[in-house]
Amino acid sequence: MANRHLSRSIVLQTLYEWDFNDGITPLPLSTILAENTTEFAPENNDNEYMDSLVGGILRMKPQLDEVIAKAAPDWPIEKIAVVDRNVLRIGLYELLYGEEQGVPPKVAINEAIELAKQYGGESSGRFINGVLGSVYRQLGEPGKEQQSKKNVIKDIPLDQMPIEKLGGALIYTLTEDEVKMGLVFDVFGRWTIVKEDLQQNERVDQAIMRALVTKLGIRSAMIGDVVSESEYVANDPETGKTRKQVAYHLVEVPFDTYSIQEAKGLQEFRWFTADELAPLNFYDDMVPVIAKAIGMVARIALKRSGGTSE
Repeated sequence: MANRHLSRSIVLQTLYEWDFNDGITPLPLSTILAENTTEFAPENNDNEYMDSLVGGILRMKPQLDEVIAKAAPDWPIEKIAVVDRNVLRIGLYELLYGEEQGVPPKVAINEAIELAKQYGGESSGRFINGVLGSVYRQLGEPGKEQQSKKNVIKDIPLDQMPIEKLGGALIYTLTEDEVKMGLVFDVFGRWTIVKEDLQQNERVDQAIMRALVTKLGIRSAMIGDVVSESEYVANDPETGKTRKQVAYHLVEVPFDTYSIQEAKGLQEFRWFTADELAPLNFYDDMVPVIAKAIGMVARIALKRSGGTSE
């Protein structure tokens, strides 16, 4: 039976050798991985998992390092200890993409912490915990689509969970000849919308406007009708489960070239026509919201052009 902790340890050793030599190794990384497996775990039968983990980390290394840089701004990636930064790459890769291997987010975080404690320095475990915890909380709460009210009720009664309210901005613009929707691209490889937590005594429209200014530099906007309201359960490794209640509003802004400001987890803003939206990679829960928004904006455009909005 495969020992995943041992497999991760072998992957860490392989990545350490590769990183310590600045990516220049006399043998292919797959050969180094095989040699480490033979030396440290000759009876381990988890080769497919280890090959996939090493290959995935190398393939996604630029994106992983960018997320680490945003989550630990006081620690340039090259200044992080070799062991620690490769533990972060392993933990972060499994946190973001581990569902493909059946690795839940909490397992990814806990396993990375154990690797850090075992192979890193005295403070490595705390450092890894802080960075991955920050990523989990601030960069999209991976795995939220897999949450179900059935499981939530089994663990913690839904009516006892704290509630956080958010405002979501379905950004659009009406040019002379077409309608465009504005979306942001996040570090998990999904196109999505800007959302913001409501502060104490703050209205949804105020939170949305604050998000537009701070995240995209948009200072002129007309916040319109509610498109949809939804709720999901987010599971924070430190604070536990929270009910997130989101009100999605149409938001019309002037057509311009906007860019991401200091928004954690967001990489790009781009305009799309309705025809360009279909092939994009969305979170499952956002597909019906965006589809409904497109219909509402189309009716607004038709009404302004002098047609009917039936």
